[in-house]
Amino acid sequence: MKLEIPLPLREEHEELHERLRRATQAGGEVGEAAKALAALMHPHFVKEDEFALPALGLLLPLAQGEVTPDMADVLKLTDRLAAELPTMLAEHKAIVGALHRLAAAARRAGRDDIVAFAHALTLHAQTEEQVMYPAALLVGRYVRQRLEETAAVH
Repeated sequence: MKLEIPLPLREEHEELHERLRRATQAGGEVGEAAKALAALMHPHFVKEDEFALPALGLLLPLAQGEVTPDMADVLKLTDRLAAELPTMLAEHKAIVGALHRLAAAARRAGRDDIVAFAHALTLHAQTEEQVMYPAALLVGRYVRQRLEETAAVH
């Protein structure tokens, strides 16, 4: 089964990437802080796209009661997320630290747009930690449980 990150999440990530790209072009202290942030964020976003967020594409069918054997493909992703969650959360701490540095530099430079971006990205990280990652893990647990129940019946 092809697992896809829900479109709103994909578009939000694309927008965050674009806002970060623009911040890296700000020059001076702000641009340097944005580049340091980008160096931390890129590998993290790759991981999210690879194994942390695709499971969320099953939320709607699961909420509608649909569970099919091909959904077992999600288990590799959610098992990997569970194993790498401590690393992902540590990366978030480093990213949030870099966001604080970026926001401080942007305040000094009078770049309210970049201060707002830093705030938005900080909230995004909290949403991932408190909503998206747990939801992805629950998708895996639910699929595993339902598939085991189905196998036990047959």
